[in-house]
Formats: sequence, C-alpha cells, structure tokens
Amino acid sequence: MEDLSSVLNTLVVVAAVAALAPLIVSLLPGPRVPQIVLLIIGGIVIGPQGFGLADPAALNLVATIGLGLVFLLAGYELDPAVFGQRAGRLALIGWVITAALAAGLVGGLEAVGFVHAFVPVAIGLTTTALGTLLPILRDHDLLAGRFGSYVMAAGAVGELLPIVGIAIFLSAHNQFVGIISLALVGVLAVILTLAPRLARGTRIERILKEGEHSTSQTTLRFSIVLLLFLLAVAAQFGLDVVLGAFLAGMVLRRWAPGDTHSLEEKLDAVGYGFFIPVFFVASGMNLDVKSIIEAPLRLLVFFVLLLVVRGLPSLFVYRRALSMTQRVQMMFITATTLPLLVALAEIGLRNGTMLPQNAAALVGAGVLSVIVYPAVAVAIGARRAAREQAEPASPGSPREPGEAGEASPDGPRVDPAAP
Repeated sequence: MEDLSSVLNTLVVVAAVAALAPLIVSLLPGPRVPQIVLLIIGGIVIGPQGFGLADPAALNLVATIGLGLVFLLAGYELDPAVFGQRAGRLALIGWVITAALAAGLVGGLEAVGFVHAFVPVAIGLTTTALGTLLPILRDHDLLAGRFGSYVMAAGAVGELLPIVGIAIFLSAHNQFVGIISLALVGVLAVILTLAPRLARGTRIERILKEGEHSTSQTTLRFSIVLLLFLLAVAAQFGLDVVLGAFLAGMVLRRWAPGDTHSLEEKLDAVGYGFFIPVFFVASGMNLDVKSIIEAPLRLLVFFVLLLVVRGLPSLFVYRRALSMTQRVQMMFITATTLPLLVALAEIGLRNGTMLPQNAAALVGAGVLSVIVYPAVAVAIGARRAAREQAEPASPGSPREPGEAGEASPDGPRVDPAAP
C-alpha cells in the first residue's frame, strides 16, 4: 500500500508540473520558451537533487511509454518516400558528413582521455530530436512549404540512422547478433504494415471504422497495442526501445493512410496530454546536476560539438537548395537533440562504458540545445519575416530558394495547420 501511495504522490506532483508548464510559458516575458525546457527544469526541482517531492523510480514504466510515444510520433511523421527525393538525399549526405566529423572529433577526445565511451558519444553527436522539435516547429510555422520538407527529412534521418547505430553497436549482444536482430524487427514491422489488407472488405474492417470515433476508439487502442508490442519485441531482441517506437510510428502511417490527421490528433492527445510530459519531467529528475556543476566545461564542449558536428554541415549541404538565412536556421534545428542522448547515456552507464560525468554532461548539453538552438532558429525566422513585411518585394522580383510558402518540387507540402 505504501508503494502505491508513493507512486500516486509522485504522479500527482509530476502531473502538476506538466499542467503548470504551458501556463508559465505563456506568462514569461520575452521569446516563448519551449515547454520541454520547463518540464525538465520542473523535474530537477521536484527530484532527488531538488526538493525531493517525487521518486523517479515510480515513473519508470510511464516514462518509458512517454519516450516510446515521442519516437512513435516522429516515425509517424516520416514518409519513407522522402528518401527518394532531393530533400532526403541531401539529408543522408549531411548525416554521413556528420558521422565522419563525429568519429574524428570524438576519437581525438578519447585519445586525450576526455571521453571513455567513443561509440555512444559519437552517435549522440549525430542525432536530431525531430520528435522534440515538432511542437516547436509547428507553433512557429517552420514546417510550411519547401523549407519544411527539408527540415522533416533532416530530422527523420537524424533520428532513424542513430537509432540503427544504437541497435547495431550498442545492443545487448555482439554486433553481428545486433544486425540480425535489427533485420528481424524490421521484417516484422514490414509484415505489420500489410496487416490492414487482411481485414479489407471484411466485417472486422467495418467494426473498426464504426468504432474509430466512438467510445470504442478502436484505431487508437490498436495503435497503443502496436506501440507496446514493438517496444516489447525490441527489448526482447536486446535492442533499444526507441527503435521499436520509431518503427511503430512508420507502421501506423501505413495503417491509416486515408485518415492520418484524425489518428494523429488522438495520439497527440494521449502523448502530449500525459505520457510525453512525464518522460521529460523524469529526465529532469534523473539528471545528475551535481556532476554538471562540478565539471561545467564538459557540458559546454558537448554543447558546442552538437552545433559543429550536426549543425555546421547544413551550411554546405543545402547551399543550392536553401537561402543563407534558412541554412542557418537548419543548422540550429538539426543541432537540437535530447531524447536519444538520454537513451545513450542510460546505455553507456548500464554497460559501464560511459563516465557518469560525461553522461550527465551529454544530457545537459541536450537540454541546453533544446533551450537555445530552436529559439535562435525561431528568432532568425521572425527577423526575416519582419524584414520582408517592412520591405515587400516587387511583384516581379524573384523569390529566394526554398522560401516559406513555396510549393515544393521535391516532395509533398507540409500542412502548417497540422496539429
């Protein structure tokens, strides 16, 4: 009974932090701070290193589901067809350059004894937090037009390929078994995409459609089953749960090709309404603030490396696709990361390859990237919009490449009104 009481008390405090975060964001003066930042700070305040109002161990299951929903929504946003388009090809080129930079720089840091976990740190520097960025990008209309298609492609690659790297290099088994496990889970995901065809034209399909918007909520319930199933399968194969969640999102997109908007609204409500905020609050509660305070240089080094390794290649890769202003925005957007850094830190600590201070500094750098980098990208976009309003272009003047609102020849236009 005491355990149940402890869990409920923790959930009450965490739910209060999640509910207050949007109110505080709206009341704060100046540029709007991402809610995620306040959720993490709130976790620090109520956690063991703050006032000790909540027990992070009581949140393990709920936080894991929240992490899964972050990556499910990211996978749901990913259209695999983008990899055959110019935006996808440039995103892949940019990530390969990033991976090479990460290998060289982290290898140098390992040689001087600054890091002792080459693989997780190197993978961490190649990530982009698309799932974390989505609400920020939506709120500020940065997913519109051609620029939005390039952002989505870069974000998707920055999540998918590092997840594959985790599955291969940091699985619970050796690399060969990791590759086999990854292939098996991938094949299972492909098979699951074909499942709706079995029910097409049958009574089961009619029942599912009839209950989709009723109290039965059939599509949402099966979506949650799919998520939990692939999380469990990934864990059973010794892979990180984020892989299962990302694949679940990609499968769901195929399950509801005619009504993606409705299902996405429901997943947003379930995820952002409770589970995802709990994950970020729990991340703050587990953050080793003491290690960061004792060695702040490590955090600053990782923070700068995220921009140099992940962001800087955007200035060169997109030079013929986007304007200079948009390339700078892309640089800061792609350098934003957090959830995968949390997962990588946990893996590194669990297998003993990562120093606690490096794990804390890596996650802290991710937190700082979420605070700073999207805000800079938004401010750059706002300044550009203000300049264009003050000096409207003449009717015959050419538009900059990739200007917001321009129809994209490289892929489907992203609806800026999407939730």
